Amino acid sequence: MAQAKTGDTVHIHYTGRLGDGTVFDSSRDRDPLSFTLGQGQVIPGFEAAVAGMETGESKTTEIPSGEAYGPRRPEMEMSVPRTQLPEGMNPEVGQQLQMQTPDGQAVPVRVTGTSDEAIDLDANHPLAGQDLIFDIELVKVG
Repeated sequence: MAQAKTGDTVHIHYTGRLGDGTVFDSSRDRDPLSFTLGQGQVIPGFEAAVAGMETGESKTTEIPSGEAYGPRRPEMEMSVPRTQLPEGMNPEVGQQLQMQTPDGQAVPVRVTGTSDEAIDLDANHPLAGQDLIFDIELVKVG
């Protein structure tokens, strides 16, 4: 059997868990995830775990936060005065919003707190700072 290598398109099933066992994502109830090794389409630790696997092989791998979504960055958390929100907008904790950088790039943010004067936003990836555990099955190469 051929081993998955840089440049190959791989099709994998996976289940992603946190250290406490909480499942945060799985492809088991849908089509396998497909990506090309070496293209940076998935987090670095996940790509490294799949490289070298053979079709039909399964494994469990732990990916430290530095090879996943990186550390939580406090500078990605901010408080925005309600006066800067669009009129009629009343965000709630947990809601996903989108901000724009000065150069027009869209940035997803999550509402982490609200008060009468401001809302608190977090632009960190929800899994930033987390070590991740993946059960991976290589379904097909090519």
